[in-house]
Amino acid sequence: MAKGFYISKNMGLAGLLMGAVAVVIIIALAAVYDKEKTKNQNKPVDGVAMLTTASPTTSSTLSTPKDPWEHYRLPDSLSPVSYNITLWPRLVVNASTGLYIFTGQSAVVFQCKKDTDLIVIHCNKLNLTLLNGHHARLTGLDGATAPTVKTSWLQVKTEYLVIQLNGKLTAGKSYRLSTDFQGELADDLKGFYRSEYTEDGGKKVVATSQMQATFARKAFPCFDEPAMKAVFHITLIHQRGTVALSNGRDVDGTEVTMTRFEPTKRMSTYLLAFIVSDFDHITGSIENNNVLVRIWARRKAIAEGHGNYALNVTGPMLNFFERYYNASYPLSKSDQIALPDFNAGAMENWGLITYRETALLYDPAISSVGNKERVLTVVAHELAHMWFGNLVTLRWWNDLWLNEGFASYVEYLGADYAEPTWNIKEQTILNDVHKVFAVDALASSHPLSRKEEEVNQPDEISEMFNTISYSKVLYVLEHLLQQGSLCSRTSPTSYLNEFAFNNTVYSDLWDHLQKAVLTTPGMSLPHTVHDIMNRWILQMGFPVVTIDTATGHITQKHFLLDPDSVVDRPSPYNYTWLVPIKWMKGGVEREQHWLLQETGISNWVLANLNVSGYYRVNYDMDNWERLLNQLTTDHTVIPLINRAQIVDDAFNLARAKVINTTLALRTTRYLSQERDYIPWESALRNLNYYILMFDRGQAYGVLQGYLKMQITPLFEYFRTITVDWTRVPTGHNDQMFRVNVIVFLLFNDADFVFMQLFIDRIHPNLKTTVYCNAIAAGGVAEWDFAWQMFKNATVATEAAKLRSSLACTKVPWLLNRYLDYSLDPAKIRKQDCTSTINYIAGNVVGMPLAWDFIRARWNYIYTDIVISTMTTANIKWVAENQEPVMKWLANECT
Repeated sequence: MAKGFYISKNMGLAGLLMGAVAVVIIIALAAVYDKEKTKNQNKPVDGVAMLTTASPTTSSTLSTPKDPWEHYRLPDSLSPVSYNITLWPRLVVNASTGLYIFTGQSAVVFQCKKDTDLIVIHCNKLNLTLLNGHHARLTGLDGATAPTVKTSWLQVKTEYLVIQLNGKLTAGKSYRLSTDFQGELADDLKGFYRSEYTEDGGKKVVATSQMQATFARKAFPCFDEPAMKAVFHITLIHQRGTVALSNGRDVDGTEVTMTRFEPTKRMSTYLLAFIVSDFDHITGSIENNNVLVRIWARRKAIAEGHGNYALNVTGPMLNFFERYYNASYPLSKSDQIALPDFNAGAMENWGLITYRETALLYDPAISSVGNKERVLTVVAHELAHMWFGNLVTLRWWNDLWLNEGFASYVEYLGADYAEPTWNIKEQTILNDVHKVFAVDALASSHPLSRKEEEVNQPDEISEMFNTISYSKVLYVLEHLLQQGSLCSRTSPTSYLNEFAFNNTVYSDLWDHLQKAVLTTPGMSLPHTVHDIMNRWILQMGFPVVTIDTATGHITQKHFLLDPDSVVDRPSPYNYTWLVPIKWMKGGVEREQHWLLQETGISNWVLANLNVSGYYRVNYDMDNWERLLNQLTTDHTVIPLINRAQIVDDAFNLARAKVINTTLALRTTRYLSQERDYIPWESALRNLNYYILMFDRGQAYGVLQGYLKMQITPLFEYFRTITVDWTRVPTGHNDQMFRVNVIVFLLFNDADFVFMQLFIDRIHPNLKTTVYCNAIAAGGVAEWDFAWQMFKNATVATEAAKLRSSLACTKVPWLLNRYLDYSLDPAKIRKQDCTSTINYIAGNVVGMPLAWDFIRARWNYIYTDIVISTMTTANIKWVAENQEPVMKWLANECT
């Protein structure tokens, strides 16, 4: 699954400011409403009526589960072999129920592993047709005799169909369980669901699916755990004039209404996909391979060429991954489809990848360079999953990083191959490392890999889909995969070959990496792969490595952003890590060190070269002075990524009270000479924390003056290379950089006339900036005009720009109206509800309005909220740092 929701990079620093404020609001809400949320988790959301089955249920009042159906994990007595599934989604409202529905039949063949008189299979929100008085029919296969059904019921809390038998199933024998059922084709974005859109003046309905992590059970009864792999035979019944898609190629379809698909490979239920629509497609293929590649979307989007970019990069990236993994693409086709309503960014369904429209479609006339980058990286991430995650799958969700982390790692390799001039891998420091550092530095963080018993309930599984699972492992793996030739194909290839079509735990990957170490000439590590890597995945957080050039000692300590916070989670390694230290001395790279205990080193250094390790670095004051002097005299001697990391390390060390706040500010002095995007972006993101903390305070004015002083030379630089803003920079990063410079100046009251410069020639990269400022400066007429533009937008990226910009108005009643719109699916799609409220919360005027709105409607707003101690820590930080920051800034500006 792709890494979260997308906020257009055109929003630049404005988006960051808004996001930072929204996070503070959500944190405060979480502290007040966490208990209320828990009480309401089982209530209907947004008033959606749910189908229920009138059948006996049982429940236990005991706090400890007693019977097998009271546990959230399946018993180990049965293992699925194959499914035959027929589904018929109705794309018109059912006259008798007033709902969109689907009907289906399922027959699962399973093997009995242990004698048992109980069948427990997942089933959620399905009306099961009674067969001979029971919810399912059991048949013996290959000479086996099936016992008769004693009783059956739906266990609602644990989402099971439970069948008690009059006799026992025999170990080693196979059986078939058949069910007929009906479900609601709801608009809840889960399981088999409904998406709607308007095209050519008419409403159209799509039946589509999202099974990860625990929603396949909402489409048909199934053994819905990743390790319960099986072969799926899918048939979709659909109305004439529509097209049906699933994981495999269609093997026969008729003019009538039925499409059958080739059997899938052995796979997990969460990777299934079923879609019925009237979409169109464009076609390609993998070079030297008979694999069908198609991009599907609304007919108008395909006709206007919005799928062309995704198609153009898919073939090269699939070829790259085949070479990287040394394994052919496992399937006969690769379909990718853009959906109007989709909760995640994308989903790696095997052979039928589903996307939000903004993550797959690109219109060069309207979409920005940030939108294009988004398509590239998300497609790369999902295609990487076709091997790592789909061919070889985690055994249980506590090891989610095993799927997502490796996909995140190779995502950038595939994207870099497709667009080699973009230097995509350099951006991992901004998009992944800094983001996960912010979360993993909290006492409330968690290890990459949790114990299985900690991750059982669906809500606990959902919580694993976070920044830690996706982004942390990217640089934890970098520790190892970049050692010698270990990052070559050896270890991933042997791992994929051994476990193809099966499931693994993290130690299986370590075994194969260790084999690569032992068989690679000249390759050596100070400890085993297990010893090194377990310290990074079995304990939360990361270290700050302190290098004292005066004494020659290197030490490490668990880094916490709030030094007064208390870590309650015990660590099997006492929060010490085996740290690979790449470093340079006098501009020359030196031999790598592995840190566990104190060790000696002399003279000045720059450590964590090219940010190859997952840790922060602190130095003695003399070495800090030498680094600052080097930045001022010739910053290009220090690698680009390290210039960004010096700034980020310093600001976060200051927030953690490890170094003085003014030392962090001094790392920004040289920026008036900096012309590269990544160091500037790193600095601006950190300075935004100061803007947020000092907003409306006495330090804000001098901070504003300092920022304008530093960024004005950069503004003039871009004015020159764009010939007074008449041309767009050719470089990918320069295009995004130019936007952020303009946005930052705008949001800090720069004294130039922006609207007059750009309103008549709005480049797609600048649209969000122009829209936001026009709406902020206008009133009702401007807002209503933009709202109409949003409603009429036919390109998803354009609609996203307008939706975020509508939150920029300063008129309170307009913001209140917009908040009301956010919960109306006819106005704002459900997938966009949360981000719309966050946009409004990011507006100074909208902040209290959003707070009141969420309090009043909490029962209808169900979001996963992270509670932290950061609100209190921020208040303390301002009290302690405002005075020294004011003095330093005032001195710099004189």
